[in-house]
Amino acid sequence: MHRIGAAFMLLLVCLAATAARAADTRPNILFIMADDHGYQAMSCYGSKVNQTPNLDRIARDGMRFDRCFVTNSICGPSRAVILTGKYSHLNGYIRNGLTFNGEQQTVAKLLQAAGYQTAMIGKWHLRSEPTGFDYYEILVGQGPYYNPPMRTREGVVKHTGYTTDIITEVALDWLKKKRDAEKPFLLMYQHKAPHRNWQPGPKYLHKYDDKKIPEPETLFDDYSGRGTPAHTQEMTVARHLSPYDLKLVPQRSLNKEQHAVWDKAYGPKNAAFEKANLTGDDLIRWKYQRYAKDYLRCIASVDENVGRVLDYLDDSGLADNTVVFYTSDQGWYLGEHGWFDKRWMYEESFRTPLLVRWPGKIKPGSTTNSLAMNLDFAETFLDIAGANIPPNMQGASLKPIFMGQEPQNWRKSLYYHYYEFPGAHAVQKHYGVRTDRYKLIHFYEVKEWELYDLEKDPHEMKSVYADPQYAEVRATLEQELQRLRKQYQDDGSVISFGAQRAKRVRRRLAASFPPDKTPDKTVTLHGKGPALTISSRQLNPEYKPFCVGAWCKPSEGSGVIAAQGGASLGYSLYLEDGSLCFAMRIGGGLKKIVGPSIHLHKWVHVAAVLNAQGEARIYINGQAVSAPLATGFLTGAPSDSFNIGADAGSLVSDYKTPLPFHGELRDARLYWGPVDQKLLARWSQL
Repeated sequence: MHRIGAAFMLLLVCLAATAARAADTRPNILFIMADDHGYQAMSCYGSKVNQTPNLDRIARDGMRFDRCFVTNSICGPSRAVILTGKYSHLNGYIRNGLTFNGEQQTVAKLLQAAGYQTAMIGKWHLRSEPTGFDYYEILVGQGPYYNPPMRTREGVVKHTGYTTDIITEVALDWLKKKRDAEKPFLLMYQHKAPHRNWQPGPKYLHKYDDKKIPEPETLFDDYSGRGTPAHTQEMTVARHLSPYDLKLVPQRSLNKEQHAVWDKAYGPKNAAFEKANLTGDDLIRWKYQRYAKDYLRCIASVDENVGRVLDYLDDSGLADNTVVFYTSDQGWYLGEHGWFDKRWMYEESFRTPLLVRWPGKIKPGSTTNSLAMNLDFAETFLDIAGANIPPNMQGASLKPIFMGQEPQNWRKSLYYHYYEFPGAHAVQKHYGVRTDRYKLIHFYEVKEWELYDLEKDPHEMKSVYADPQYAEVRATLEQELQRLRKQYQDDGSVISFGAQRAKRVRRRLAASFPPDKTPDKTVTLHGKGPALTISSRQLNPEYKPFCVGAWCKPSEGSGVIAAQGGASLGYSLYLEDGSLCFAMRIGGGLKKIVGPSIHLHKWVHVAAVLNAQGEARIYINGQAVSAPLATGFLTGAPSDSFNIGADAGSLVSDYKTPLPFHGELRDARLYWGPVDQKLLARWSQL
């Protein structure tokens, strides 16, 4: 019996091991992303300016998406969308320069939990440390084109050489030596190139020297068919390429040996004699050639290095069980409309390349016009892995599209939202909707609309928004835009992530102003200045709903309870002449609510709430005591600190002094994100 039992147990162990091995045959996922690689600079998309033979291998052996788009055409936000499967307003990363909240759900964490080994190599550009990755080696910030320091879990590693080559070498080293060969993997292999300022690698410094790059037909667009935003942008080849972009000055990050190689390629040209006698259109053409050649040289390095990785997959036998994606973080202007850069909902930057190869699953050489988005990538990875797709993700798996089976309920329209203004290149904030034929864009801060008929006007040269012949189309699209904003929960607010930071701030407030409703737990203020100051670096209410308040027992009728910011941007909850008031400053403009008077020398709960619609109200003892005031959201992080008990720094409201508080305070709180009315009611109960 003992032998039988032992044999049975051995059988179970073997079966379990076999099952584990079977589970580990799930496909590997190699996600390759370049930075700012426009589809019009890939020969598999019909490029007139360059050849990309290795990227063409992926298209030849897999599927080319001809209508893949992004939710927000800028580097960091696009990366955050890919990681989370959520629009920018829900993942909290709406513009470059923020810090991505690694505490939230990401596809890397979900695949890790499903048994995948995960790695992030190359450009991260989200400021926080990567989470959900078993291994990472990432550029510091934007990263240089030469000699990049790279962050790892153990510290910064310094490399010498060309960054595109180095990122590939790190990726190949991980594939060959550092991964667990018994597990399927997700490798996010992400290049800096061809991002500005387009420094080519040594091998390609002279590529295109003897060629003239074809000019886009819209290079000399005068924007006469568009509104104010197109006229006020700052991304023209004519006026906004710098001497550093054009290689007329020494380049940074090169060592002595690399400078010598560069001087041989660019030195004679840097005397600027080439452009000395050029003016008008001739000078623009010279700048375009100078810029376009360097951009395409950078792409040549990316193409070569992608080929190195594809070769390794073939040689190692991994290719048959690895799904390969190639994309960019968004599209790019290669001189179209006289521009470089991205950001717009216009087609060149809104649309991104997407190639996918999955041997045995995707028909080689296939193409699709299905409307896809970078919002779908996370869901697609999970579907490939056989993992559950969380219902709070907003995209859809592309796996059925791979098989040529577009679901009946597949999207017929796309939603876009860009936030970064004021900011680099001065592109106004806008959102919009695109269908198969039409595109409607709302530049909401300048109150301008544009409508394009993509069938008749594929280059989007003339808006027909005011054309009476398009009145019905306009009305339909406006209705569809509102439907999509509701579907994607974009009500104008941005969810505040950084939950741990918010909790730390609340803990600090609680330590200074305890929540216990007992007299010996109160803080008495005598009008001598703030009782507590927290740096605005820890508190960024940009585009967020929030709630601020406290229990107070004032001994004088005027005094600031809580304030953040100053005369340009900020908010203040305060008493003035015995009345509860709330003020907000946005761009220097003041909006103010004056509420009812409150009793001195008695405990009262006061709060101000900015809701998800950008409307402010004040509350006394949990009850609204004012009508909602449309203030909008704070458009950035105030420079002045958050203060309890006085308005330190420049003054938010129209009071003339810091208005220090006299009396007692307790249970001061600050919440980010939509406020639960039940929480407000509990907070205000003795």
